[in-house]
Amino acid sequence: MSGGERMAKLTEAQERSWGMFCHLAALAGYIIPFGNIIGPLIIWLIKKDESEFVADQGKESLNFQISICIYAIIAGLLILIVVGIFLLIAVGIFSLVMIIIATVKASNGEKYRYPLTLRLIK
Repeated sequence: MSGGERMAKLTEAQERSWGMFCHLAALAGYIIPFGNIIGPLIIWLIKKDESEFVADQGKESLNFQISICIYAIIAGLLILIVVGIFLLIAVGIFSLVMIIIATVKASNGEKYRYPLTLRLIK
């Protein structure tokens, strides 16, 4: 496309679906190393110019997944003093529950904000 052409805007249903996919893509981390970051990043990069809602939810998902990676690394280091094992399990459960909540909220068209998230991508 040339610089003057604009991409078609998404319908409301498509926005909700892509917003939901931004959060669901994080589940790729259970299959592919760093898939929890790569999945939302790909969707965000492809769809961010087509919808403000998708751009917002993509950034939110990315920020949360980056935060979760940081928390998991810290918990991994704390395994040396045993408490890290429990923290790592807690981070994993917390992440899964928050992804499910965010997916449901996005599918309803609500902008979701994850708790305990570092806002690194603005």
